[in-house]
Amino acid sequence: MEKRVIQTTKAPGAIGPYSQAICVENFLYTSGQIGMDPETGKVVEGGIVPETEQVFKNLKAILDEAGFSFENVVKVTAFLSDMGNFAKFNEIYEKHLGKVKPARSTVEVAKLPLGCNVEIELVAIK
Repeated sequence: MEKRVIQTTKAPGAIGPYSQAICVENFLYTSGQIGMDPETGKVVEGGIVPETEQVFKNLKAILDEAGFSFENVVKVTAFLSDMGNFAKFNEIYEKHLGKVKPARSTVEVAKLPLGCNVEIELVAIK
């Protein structure tokens, strides 16, 4: 089994001992992405909508680097700091993955890194 580390400067670098993503054969597993702008190193301001948009930009950059696309996504796990943001989150989510309709879990958590409102991880297959 060949394991390949995926790393791109177009998404935030890992802030701990982990990789942005790992590709194993034809599977890609991303680490959770938050709404951090990779150019500034800061979480985008404005709440759930701009954060979710940035998360999808970060995920797209990782998918692109690995040679995958959103069409390859089969599983999404989303973490929200407040389920009261679910409808707004879902609008942005549908824009990016609505046609693909991967399996998904969405859970509310007590706290996310850097006080973020959303974190998303993906599994994709070719």
